[in-house]
Amino acid sequence: MTDRFQFTLNATDGAARTGVIDTPRGQIRTPAFMPVGTAATVKAMMPESVRETGADILLGNTYHLMLRPGAERVDRLGGLHRFMNWDRPILTDSGGFQVMSLASLRKLTEEGVTFASHIDGSKHVLTPERSMEIQRLLGSDIVMAFDECPALPASEEEVANSMRLSMRWAQRSRDAFGDRPGHALFGIMQGGVTRDLREESAKALTGIGFDGYAVGGLAVGEGQEAMFGVLDYAPGFLPQDKPRYLMGVGKPDDIVGAVQRGIDMMDCVLPSRSGRTGQAWTRRGQVNIKNARHQDDPRPLDENCTCPACRSYSRGYLHHVFRAGEMISGMLLTWHNLHYYQELMAGLRAAIAEGRLDGFVADFHAARAEGDIEPLA
Repeated sequence: MTDRFQFTLNATDGAARTGVIDTPRGQIRTPAFMPVGTAATVKAMMPESVRETGADILLGNTYHLMLRPGAERVDRLGGLHRFMNWDRPILTDSGGFQVMSLASLRKLTEEGVTFASHIDGSKHVLTPERSMEIQRLLGSDIVMAFDECPALPASEEEVANSMRLSMRWAQRSRDAFGDRPGHALFGIMQGGVTRDLREESAKALTGIGFDGYAVGGLAVGEGQEAMFGVLDYAPGFLPQDKPRYLMGVGKPDDIVGAVQRGIDMMDCVLPSRSGRTGQAWTRRGQVNIKNARHQDDPRPLDENCTCPACRSYSRGYLHHVFRAGEMISGMLLTWHNLHYYQELMAGLRAAIAEGRLDGFVADFHAARAEGDIEPLA
């Protein structure tokens, strides 16, 4: 255990990296996938079950928690870790993305954003200083700088102006964060899909100095090809000795491609959201358990998977409970999806450490190309 935040790079394979982030609440093995606990819970999962899947760190949402139950209330109740019964590291986002995507009647100024809650219409103001205060009250281990996420498509001028505003807010976030031993502050690179803007953003952030750096403003509808195009150069603008976090990604093939390009951390609601809507991610691609082909199938989702859904239940049962609207459907499929994601991360870490990432990636794509097992006759 350490009393401070520290990143150690253990091995590289091409641009891909594997290492460990040490925090006072435990180690985070990288590349890491962070399940999203939006409202202080990973939907349909107990915290100890999330840990069983192999997750080292969770993500919490500043925007949602400030609106309900309120950051001050979480603080009075012992902080986010105690509140949600998760004693390992937690990263909180800054609230910027949710304000842009969820809030109504928002007004953006140099100072910050004024907006109406999507829950009850109440008015709130979020500034870099208030975002730092909320995240301090929550007690998260990794705090994200407050930034603006422009809605795409946008003109290059709009993206540039937004990025520069985010860089000014990054400095204010750094100043407001202060000195908090054992806690880390990450800056967020912006700049859309324009190389010069990404480089300008990275220089501004590294000039300020952060404990880690995120690549923001991707996975917002630009498509995988454009995202990978940015990731071909953007991580290289960031310090080698700090973690690199790609926000809001993604599908398994997005994750593999991002890791190949030097990303260390990712998060996405996809495994849990897909689980609740009858979608399972397997090494042979996606399975839609809603389909009638599964109703008489006694086989597991994936015979090589050791999660509870695959170990103890058939496709026929999973089809039935989804169709019947039973809660256990979302619980089992979410557990399976999170288990699959964490197994993928463990495979990537081992492949990088052993210098065989190219072979691992080739096998990953070959298995997905096979598609799901044949239906029973």
